[in-house]
Amino acid sequence: MKILFAIVLITPVYYPLSFLAVIALATTFVLLVKPFRRVRVIAGSRDPQGVMDPAADGPESASQEKYSGHYRLRLWYGFCLLLAVFTYFYALDSPHIPKNGDEYVYAHITRFTAYSGHLLPLESQLHEMRNTKPPLLFWQGIASTRWAKDWGLLTLRYPSVIYTLLTAGLAFLLAWKVSGRLETAALACLTFLSFFNIYRYGRPFLTEAPVTFWLFLPFFAFLFWQPVALESRVFMPLLLGLGLGVGLLYKSFALVIPVILAFSWWYLDHRGYRVGAFLTKDAGKLAIMATVSLAVFSVWFLLDPKPMAIMQEFVWKENLGKFDPQGLGYMTQLLKGVSSVWGLALGYLVNAGLLVFPVMALFWASYKRRRELGAAEKLLWIWVASLFLFFSLPSMRSNRYLLPAMPALAVLCALNWDRISRKAFVASLLAAGVAIAAMTYLSLRLQFNVGVVRLFPATYWLLLGVTAMLVLLGLFVPEFARPSVPCVALLLCLCLAVALRPLDGPLGRYGPDAQQYVRGKQVWVPCNFRAVDEGYRLLLPGADVHGYRDDGSVTLDSLDTRYAMFAIRQPLAATETNGLRLIGQRLEIHSRLSSRELLDMLRGNVFNQLFVREILVEVPDAREVAFPSDAGCR
Repeated sequence: MKILFAIVLITPVYYPLSFLAVIALATTFVLLVKPFRRVRVIAGSRDPQGVMDPAADGPESASQEKYSGHYRLRLWYGFCLLLAVFTYFYALDSPHIPKNGDEYVYAHITRFTAYSGHLLPLESQLHEMRNTKPPLLFWQGIASTRWAKDWGLLTLRYPSVIYTLLTAGLAFLLAWKVSGRLETAALACLTFLSFFNIYRYGRPFLTEAPVTFWLFLPFFAFLFWQPVALESRVFMPLLLGLGLGVGLLYKSFALVIPVILAFSWWYLDHRGYRVGAFLTKDAGKLAIMATVSLAVFSVWFLLDPKPMAIMQEFVWKENLGKFDPQGLGYMTQLLKGVSSVWGLALGYLVNAGLLVFPVMALFWASYKRRRELGAAEKLLWIWVASLFLFFSLPSMRSNRYLLPAMPALAVLCALNWDRISRKAFVASLLAAGVAIAAMTYLSLRLQFNVGVVRLFPATYWLLLGVTAMLVLLGLFVPEFARPSVPCVALLLCLCLAVALRPLDGPLGRYGPDAQQYVRGKQVWVPCNFRAVDEGYRLLLPGADVHGYRDDGSVTLDSLDTRYAMFAIRQPLAATETNGLRLIGQRLEIHSRLSSRELLDMLRGNVFNQLFVREILVEVPDAREVAFPSDAGCR
């Protein structure tokens, strides 16, 4: 096993980045060159957009005009693909990107396992969460950081971006296969990357990016290699099971259920719902696929020296524990609250972000033509429905659980792009206009509150202006409404990243003098979520970092009697240090704003509500804690 990792560890970070840049350039070339346009379409499928091939018979002038339109569209989509790759890699090392708090938990387990010198068992100070996930994500982190020797957010995260872009590539190839049109293929790829929650969860060090890839891969392979995949009784189910098993090793053995459910549903429909034919011709294929995938997952139990800990922490707590209604009745949790099935029903729309209106229109348009759907569209819709049905059962429900079906939705959007009413795209552009106006207003108020210090670079205002111009073009040039929406969605993500980038500089980091002073010393930092202290290890490299519980009520007086050196967050107006030595200070985004604080922001007091001041202070002549405990962050 270590030989395999040794091969991976010698690969520098810039190799995969260069590889992806080459892929983006090659894709752009393919979009622009005519001979690459033709591919074999799945038997029985047809161009859902009803567009004739540019090479079809017809008047020469009409053919040339049509080809010119296709060429311009390919040029535009090629530019958007390059923009997407840049957007997904931009500021990847920033602690302020949109993410989830679990990232630091996974980083914590990865770091402790790497320091242990072995791959199994997984190690952590979060004793009840050592086996919160299967080991493949943590092994990925160990490989990308070279056993934590190149520890950093960039080295932890770049494999997630590679997975996300590879998934976009699957959407590209599948849409190309089904439609026979490169424009539709590029559109599927761009639509997937334009979904906001793909941008949010497909970049950090989380399970979402690899799980989305490996769970979508069986559906892609089954549709792409027709009719071989349909006729194969052993070989193809075996390969699909191996791929699915890798996905299970990233997340959970339970994910085999929605995948097998989706394929069973499709096979039943393909057999005209004749159960006998399904059992004799298809049930064996599904049994092979499920058995192989679970066998791959069971390798974890065979290799781990503590299999009973896996049963206790992962099987019973992490998986079956999701059915615990947390004191509420199961039906109450199912029908009410933020984790209700109704909230999950909106999950696909929430995941779509700015493309929420086209996705809504897609659901309606596909429902109206449900009897006309081809085999490929049926399987993709069945996968969307199966994943929703499966995650409706546990008491814990989240929109991000539905992300593995977003590539299918992206392909479906591309195949039905011209069937979706232009009004849906106009609504998305109007929503983008509101977002641009809000960002501009908040940014101006923020700059006004700061005064002479320039918070935002000139490129930020340029990006906002370009995005606003594209919105106006999409609104007033009818033929540009549809192509502009994915680009606008990507530009808004980029605007957000550029707006937060100043916090990665001197404003949001401790200075070199402070970092040098705390090296080797004990520093206590605030924690409002598990393993938040992992982020401070990057802010204060070399320091002996420990966490205390920050419930919003801690003060200087309550901390200076406990710790020799600590960081504390205060309102911007607070300037006193109570006689303590100030080592450094920085700005931090104020998370979990109350409704009163949000209202105050809308009145113009943006800076004082959006940011807090974090100061790092030392108590004179105080001693470090003899036996430090990190229970506050655990």
